Amino acid sequence: MPITISVLKERPNENRVALSPTVVSKLVKSDYQVLIEQGAGSRAFYRDEAYTDAGAKVVDRETAVKDATIIATIDQPDDAVIDQMQAGQALLGLLAPLTDLDFVKKLAAKKITALAFELLPRTVSRAQTMDVLSSQASVAGYKAALLAADSFARYFPMMITAAGTAKPAKVLVLGTGVAGLQAIGTAKRLGAMVSGYDIRPASRGEVESLGATFLTTSVSATGEGGYARQLTKEETEQQQAELASFIAQNNVIITTAQVPGRRPPLLVTQKSVDEAKPGTLFIDLAASDLGGNVAGSQPGTTVTTDSDAQIVGAGDMASQLPASASDMYAKNVQAVITDLTTDGALVFDVDDEVVGDLLVTTDGEIISNRLRSAMDLPERKPAVADTPDEAADDKGAE
Repeated sequence: MPITISVLKERPNENRVALSPTVVSKLVKSDYQVLIEQGAGSRAFYRDEAYTDAGAKVVDRETAVKDATIIATIDQPDDAVIDQMQAGQALLGLLAPLTDLDFVKKLAAKKITALAFELLPRTVSRAQTMDVLSSQASVAGYKAALLAADSFARYFPMMITAAGTAKPAKVLVLGTGVAGLQAIGTAKRLGAMVSGYDIRPASRGEVESLGATFLTTSVSATGEGGYARQLTKEETEQQQAELASFIAQNNVIITTAQVPGRRPPLLVTQKSVDEAKPGTLFIDLAASDLGGNVAGSQPGTTVTTDSDAQIVGAGDMASQLPASASDMYAKNVQAVITDLTTDGALVFDVDDEVVGDLLVTTDGEIISNRLRSAMDLPERKPAVADTPDEAADDKGAE
């Protein structure tokens, strides 16, 4: 039996789809079977016909779940899907395991093998092609700069006209990871004067290579595994105070700082928001139910302050560029599934440096040590192979 990859239609507020027709075609040529729930790609402008032309079968949701070896999804599937899944089936997506421990417990109880992109060890070179957080952040940063230019009440570039000269907008990007660098590059191409801020001094070269000015503070938050760590209360206050003067000098502030599974750091305080000049625009890529980088930001909502500044809760930017975002996401999914495949079957090696971190649960056990720590479980140690003497002893005891 071939490995069957199923893709479901996402929730109404999500426009992306986990596999694009282009990637489906490659998977089918590699002897995978692909099932697509009817209408799954419609909001990303991928019609069912495009999937069938690529070699997939378009089916109803019940069939897609029942017949799946592995279900690829963008976000957590709803309870009805998990209830329908059987022990031994696999699930891959942005599953929010660090913020929804009850969901993790349910997966373990059902003996579903789950892999969450949020847990990927980003410093391992082999994992780079699987890095959904980076691919989607790139899309989000690009879209954020376009949204800023569209929403700002003035020109982005310097404009020289018969009626006079318009000064270029001053854009400050807070956080120069993948999203921040993409926002910087896009804002520069649109003609703005751009500065990039990061608590990692090592980011200077990347920011300056894009033609932007690099800014930093005395606070550093370099963490493990390629992720930023959460700042202490004292570090946060120090960072906010040093940032305030940078913020006041700019017309547009794009914030991109996120810590997977944790509340985003507050970079723009209420004081900075209150003191912003009329027309100042804040684009908060970290806006979510957990909070945001800008005081008062709300996901999916534009808030106008008493001083006529605007705060845009832009946590869904990747979903607003669904075709490109889905195609990139699909390539990450393909990379994971290909890596898991050995001799025509999915193999979940819990001691592998990539797979062992990606795994939320398998066979009823919680695997990821990041999750185990969050759940106050003892650290999981890799299995140790027998020494030659131990193997000989075991053989003699038979």
